[in-house]
Amino acid sequence: MSSVSHLARLNEPQRRAASFGEPQPGGGVRCGPLLIVAGAGTGKTNTLAHRVAHLILQGVDPSRILMLTFTRRAAAEMRRRAADIVRTASGGGILERLGWSGTFHSIGNRLLRQYAAALRLDPQFTVLDRGDAADLLDALRQEQGLAQREQRFPRKDTCLQIYSHRVNTQRPLRATLEEQFPWCAQWEEELTRLYRAYLERKQRDRLLDYDDLLLYWHVMMGDARLAALVGGQFDHVLVDEYQDTNTLQAEILHALKPEGDGVAVVGDDAQSIYSFRAASVENILAFPERFRPRAEVITLEQNYRSTQPILDLANALMAEAPRQFRKELRAARGAGARPQLITVADQRQQAECICEEVLRRREANVPLRRQGVLFRSSSHSDVLEIELGRRGIPFVKYGGLRFLEAGHVKDLLGVLRWADNPRNALAAFRTLQLLPGMGPVNARRAIEHLERAGATFGALAHFSAPAAAAVHWSGLVELLLALADPHCPWNGQVERARRWYQPHLERLYEQVHTRGADLEQLEVLSAQYVSRERFLSELALDPPSVSSDLAGPPALDEDYLVLSTVHSAKGMEWDTVYLLNVVDGSFPSEFAAGSAALLEEERRLFYVALTRARNDLLLYAPLKFYLTGQHRHGDAHLYGGRSRFLSGAVLAHLESAAPAIAAPQGGSAGPGEPLLDVGARLREMW
Repeated sequence: MSSVSHLARLNEPQRRAASFGEPQPGGGVRCGPLLIVAGAGTGKTNTLAHRVAHLILQGVDPSRILMLTFTRRAAAEMRRRAADIVRTASGGGILERLGWSGTFHSIGNRLLRQYAAALRLDPQFTVLDRGDAADLLDALRQEQGLAQREQRFPRKDTCLQIYSHRVNTQRPLRATLEEQFPWCAQWEEELTRLYRAYLERKQRDRLLDYDDLLLYWHVMMGDARLAALVGGQFDHVLVDEYQDTNTLQAEILHALKPEGDGVAVVGDDAQSIYSFRAASVENILAFPERFRPRAEVITLEQNYRSTQPILDLANALMAEAPRQFRKELRAARGAGARPQLITVADQRQQAECICEEVLRRREANVPLRRQGVLFRSSSHSDVLEIELGRRGIPFVKYGGLRFLEAGHVKDLLGVLRWADNPRNALAAFRTLQLLPGMGPVNARRAIEHLERAGATFGALAHFSAPAAAAVHWSGLVELLLALADPHCPWNGQVERARRWYQPHLERLYEQVHTRGADLEQLEVLSAQYVSRERFLSELALDPPSVSSDLAGPPALDEDYLVLSTVHSAKGMEWDTVYLLNVVDGSFPSEFAAGSAALLEEERRLFYVALTRARNDLLLYAPLKFYLTGQHRHGDAHLYGGRSRFLSGAVLAHLESAAPAIAAPQGGSAGPGEPLLDVGARLREMW
């Protein structure tokens, strides 16, 4: 198809990016590597979806297009948009044929199962979520006596973070400890033994954790023959949010297409803010030079989100960054109000001012949910949350517990995971202890009994369960046998497990109705997946968050204010944005001091915060911060220094303001009547 009418709604740089490459006479598109540098709000998702649609309309087989994203929702949105564009342009449907779209980890999961025989890997492996991986490390800590050391040994979550960072950066353990976890550097030898045991236990029990999916895929791509087979499955590889990739992901992509044929990545180096997850901004900055000839670079600068004064501020901030892809964001929406820098006395006054402004704007027809309060760290909103509660303003805070971290949800998933893999000792241990009388000792006995019998669930019928558990034992064995039967249809399995679990839910937890609703929602969610393996793997790789977790009481209200860390706010937008604590120590974080690379990431984090605003942006700078650990009437405090990012060039785009101070009640002075001649008093000193 030669017509490009499907690209008519794109601007010129978007159109060049979407149609990049040479159409081939027999169908298809031939092209070298492409980097789309998409500034904040410039329509990167729309551009990438149009590129996918354009490839298909030019004759590329949808099943030979690989789309890699960082969330399942982003992949689904990309597929939906591309399918809509193709349907409008040609009347054909291609959604079901765009099968290779998903997160790096979910695609890795599929490829590892596809090539399991070549990797000496059991294709029925179980994917551990983060919580289960940490629990396994904790069990090994105990077995190796590391928890009883005289000096503090890292806890399970820290051990998992160290392991994950070392795997994803491909840096030696010593370098990881020295640079990221210096307080743990003395334990290098013990951690090495722990991680070796962790790897051996996972291999024994047919388990892969979140990081293993990339690590195994990376190792597989190190074999030239396998790399050629995997890369040969795809004509085009597209990657969203490339600035968030880590070393493993970048090397996997390069191994898929060493010459860059058909590779297109989109991202914004100015929004690279996840180094704590091992993401490296160098991946996007060095991308053009990774190929010969050099990759084509197309920059998107037309912003469709914010007004120009907000973009002027963001442009001035990033203009002072030393290394970047230079871009000047231009607003499609035109002029608007200048951003404000509001100086307040302390965090209490900051909270009061924000509440008053939120309510004022609500009365001016800006709904609460179209207003966002952003902050550097979760604890920075503590005082504001108290004031919001006092004034009865409902709010939702992003960055709390995820849905799958709730105990009752983990219980039900544990049953399904054990049925999926009888050797999954972690899932077995959790499931067995749901029964009354089944403590850790008896649960371990049951697991060992199962292992001696070759991990067949029928053997559990001959296990002598404690008296308190006996009444429930046959029901559990019957459930496991039914779910493990390869002829048992996936449809209905979650419902069956949920009904078995219901009496234990009622015995173990409070707020049973609310928790039961969560499990029913999980059952509804399961219907979107074709198999139990796909359901469990996808949940482990990209767990959903539900409104009941995030909103809580505000879910009962028709509207609520949004509170969020800046990291959690990436990709979101609000009509009005309030940014807390714009002082050194918050922007940038005190933990970034001494590292030029971390300070530049803090600049990018500040940029992300600014560019979430559509119409109005209010920055708050408290003058003092009270010290913790003192009497509630204590006045010990520190003064906050203005953020080093607010240089003269940046301040030129801000309107300075201060909250009005109400006159003391009972005072006789009117608005225009001075209470004190300060100048005269000072002159009397000399």
